[in-house]
Amino acid sequence: MLNFLAIVLIILILFFIVIFKRKYISNAFNKKKLYLRQEILNKNHIIKPSLTKHNHYQNSSNKYSEFYKKTLREKMLKLSKGSTADKLQSLKIAEELADKSTLPILKRGLKDMDLQIVERSAELIRKFK
Repeated sequence: MLNFLAIVLIILILFFIVIFKRKYISNAFNKKKLYLRQEILNKNHIIKPSLTKHNHYQNSSNKYSEFYKKTLREKMLKLSKGSTADKLQSLKIAEELADKSTLPILKRGLKDMDLQIVERSAELIRKFK
């Protein structure tokens, strides 16, 4: 009798969990659908750009996945604290990203002592206007 009540209690608990936590359970099973299959299989984490007439500077950032953008931003931050060559490499990454998240580093480049870095930062900031 005790075993029967324990089984019924477990079934009721599972029933209430399914009813009240249905959204969380379905999200757990659908997580695989959130990521594009191409993006997972692609080694470079690059998504094909959309075929549009106008390819503006800000829209070119859509060709990279969020994971790849994050790694580029981290690399850019590390390089921006180094020598002049490292800072120029950081600005090349900022140009490649073409994302507004690069603006703080570009503004820091405007305050640099090297003229090349200041000019390059100003040129990249101008593209956002």
